[in-house]
This record gives sequence, structure tokens and C-alpha cells, in this order.
Amino acid sequence: MVRSRSQSFFTRRFDGELGGRRPDELIVEEPLTIQLDGHVVSSTMRTPGHDFELAAGFLLTEGQLSSGDVVGIRYCGSGSPVDSEFNAVTVETGGSVPEPVARLGSISSSCGVCGSEAIENLTERLRVLPPYDDWDVAVLASTPDRLRVSQPLFDSTGSVHGAAAVDRHGEPIVVREDIGRHNAVDKVIGRLLLDERLPALDMALVVSGRASFEMVQKAWAAGFSAIVAVSGPSALAVATARRAGLTVIGFARNGQATVYSPAELV
Repeated sequence: MVRSRSQSFFTRRFDGELGGRRPDELIVEEPLTIQLDGHVVSSTMRTPGHDFELAAGFLLTEGQLSSGDVVGIRYCGSGSPVDSEFNAVTVETGGSVPEPVARLGSISSSCGVCGSEAIENLTERLRVLPPYDDWDVAVLASTPDRLRVSQPLFDSTGSVHGAAAVDRHGEPIVVREDIGRHNAVDKVIGRLLLDERLPALDMALVVSGRASFEMVQKAWAAGFSAIVAVSGPSALAVATARRAGLTVIGFARNGQATVYSPAELV
């Protein structure tokens, strides 16, 4: 089933004076309940589409499953998927993973993890990345422009985030959009997981916003060796990336960028 990811509303634009009515496209935002083997793990606000990828990517980056654990993904609910309006997904492993620990409450389309304990839980299970060839900074600096031209929802609504996995030449492998930047990243990672392309050591993760701690943690969990952000990183993100051995490029615009990690490149 193809679902609309934008909805048209009539608006009036103010430019010194109110103009006439005109249609405007707004991004759709709906809740998605994510389950693992029938156990509710989390709820998140997202843009409908690529829901199976979002669920799989979220569970992987949360440490709830690994590559090869997934045996099936389906829409679920008390009845048919239509009854739940396609807003509930369960990832099935056949019971091969422990019963999941649910996140308390819901996750908004913009928030991430909170608290030092949650941060430690997300990173303590991860190992330093294996050695990899240095990235060409010029290539990484060019990737946001390639991401931007592959964002049709942004073109029509102006209010979504984009994320992409790119190869060593900066060519996009997977591009996804969502109202939540974390969701866009999870959709990219979920697609790679389902295609059995993780860990993504020879790929870079490109994000349309800032490089927060959670963006770095998700990149690390998926095995990316580089992350590129249009905006800057946080101090915690850079410290985490240096601990992981992850290359971090920020303020990547118009072919220019700032290198933050690893420390030997700075």
C-alpha cells in the first residue's frame, strides 16, 4: 500500500500584505509503534514510508538485535494492518534474541536519548572500529549536495530531514527522508541491515542536520567509518567519535567542511 507522505492545505502568504489563498504541501506525521517478537519496544513520530527499515534500523542501533537476527517484519495490531492504520510494526527473530527492554514513554520525531546511563548503555557494547583507509575529505565535503538533490519531500514541503549512505566516491547507496532526523538515519541503516550490507565500514553516513551524540552512536553501531553533517557536531559527539575511531566532518557546505575526528586528522 502506497501512503501519502504529504498533505495539501490552503494557506495565505504574508509579504507586506496578505495574498490570496494558495495550496501548500505539509509533511505527514504519524505515530509508529515498534515491536520485537511481539513485545512493544518504543513509539516514535515519523513520516509514513519505509516503516520496516525504520523498525529494523532502530532496533539494531538500540542494541536489541544484530545482523542476521531478522527472520520477518510485518505490520501488526489487534486485527489487520488496516485496523492499526499501518502504524504498528513488529520485527520477528523467532525468539533468537532476549526479550527487549522497552524505552520508557514515547520518542518524538526530534528527540534522542537522555541521561548519562542511557548514553553508557548505548556505547558500552560497541567496539572500536577496525582499521580503514583514510577518507578523501573533498569527497566527503561534496556529499551533502548529492543528498540534497535526492530529497523530493523536502522540495515539496521544506520540512523534512534527509540521511544517506554513500560509497568511497560519494555516490549515494541509500537515501531516506523523514520528519525526524533520527528516523531518517534508522531507515538508511535498516535498509542496509535487510540487504545484509552491515557493517558499513566502506560507507559514510550523511545527515542533513547536526552531528549529535545519537547520530554518531547510530553510525558507530552500524559500522560506518565516517559521518558527514551539514551543521556542526556536539562536544559529546566528537569525543564519542574519537573513542570509536570514526571520522567526523561538520559544516559540509559548498565543497567546504571542518574535520573534527579522528584526532590525528586535526
